[in-house]
Amino acid sequence: MTSFLNENRPPVFCPGCTHQNITKGLDRALLQIGFAADKTVIVSDIGCSGLFDTFFNVHAFHGLHGRALTYASGLKLANPGLNIIVTMGDGGLGIGGAHLLASCRRNLDLTLLILNNFNFGMTGGQYSVTTPGDAVVGSGFLNQAEIPIDICAIAESAGASWVGRCSGNGADLSDQILAAMQHKGFSVLETLGLCTGRYTKKNKLTTKILEQMLTELPARNGLVEKNVRPEYGDLYRKLAAEKTSFPKPLSIAQKFILENAEPQEVLILGSAGMRIVTAGDIVCFAGMSAGMNVSMKNDYNITVLRGQSVSEILISPNKIGYAGVKNPSVVLALSDEGVHRRIGIFKDLAASALVVKEKNVGIPETRAEVYEVDFKEYKVSKPDWALASLGVLAARGQLFTRPMLEGAIKARFNEKRSLKALEIVGKMIRA
Repeated sequence: MTSFLNENRPPVFCPGCTHQNITKGLDRALLQIGFAADKTVIVSDIGCSGLFDTFFNVHAFHGLHGRALTYASGLKLANPGLNIIVTMGDGGLGIGGAHLLASCRRNLDLTLLILNNFNFGMTGGQYSVTTPGDAVVGSGFLNQAEIPIDICAIAESAGASWVGRCSGNGADLSDQILAAMQHKGFSVLETLGLCTGRYTKKNKLTTKILEQMLTELPARNGLVEKNVRPEYGDLYRKLAAEKTSFPKPLSIAQKFILENAEPQEVLILGSAGMRIVTAGDIVCFAGMSAGMNVSMKNDYNITVLRGQSVSEILISPNKIGYAGVKNPSVVLALSDEGVHRRIGIFKDLAASALVVKEKNVGIPETRAEVYEVDFKEYKVSKPDWALASLGVLAARGQLFTRPMLEGAIKARFNEKRSLKALEIVGKMIRA
């Protein structure tokens, strides 16, 4: 093979654009390193650098702006034998900066070529994260209000094990790309270039000035000794192979049969600290013990220790395609907070629906049957109200039977906690 370039899709850049030279430099480096075309992938995103994947006769993946490294990481982990080169502009770098940091920390064997031409060239010459503060760009004064970033300094501080910087018009370009590809680990090569379509029309920038910039910037010549470590994929597979014991998934065997079972939608409206997710688990386990399909969807808790206040549960003999509750057949109204979060559902409840309401909780007018409970009367503390309300349902034969509930509690808790939980629901069943 004399070239990896695609004759049917030759490079098309603005006259004088450095990307043209980088395309040729990458082709020379690929020929020197000897990668097989069918084992090589170019991953790109949006912008002029995003055209690279069409110019080479190798595999390609073209994705969203700034996200190229995420796709490349997935490809490399799924198929470690692939040689993956990522092309990204300074625009994509700014949009996907968090992905660059993660890649530097991870040290997966990828080669990232950052084509830095100091602006969003394709979309109008707006400022990017590398635009100098005194540059004239298509986004007015905004670049004057921010300082440009040093890509290589960030990559090194984030843990990249190979970092280089060169001119995209330099004579050593292909050698730099080759060295980056030969490194086993995450390599970052920043190339400084000219955007003749946008940037150089308003800003004096030439190849000679680029070379002068490189002498003024800290040298970045490859291996970062302090960051040298095993390649992520190799280390991951080694650690995974050493792990011999794994937690066994909980299995709920069918022990009961529900005659004429119909889909049920359950809505638990509580507040943080009432263990509504635990109560939802028990409802699901009880349904599974009768061979039913179940799902549970919880609202997002504000903090880890505050907990959720709404839980939506589906129990159905049929497959469940959507995990949300639309027409609840059972509502547990245990706190004003939870009720207010789903205040709109009460007016549409069917007459056949059941609302188990804590005595002091207010709910809107509804057609559903309302069963009021004073948990304090039964000496049940607030954190156990959701659990106790399941005892109310078992006593009424709603959703599950007492044996189903007791079996679910034993599956959910250890022996000590099960005894306490059974005592709580027992109070409500005997009430």
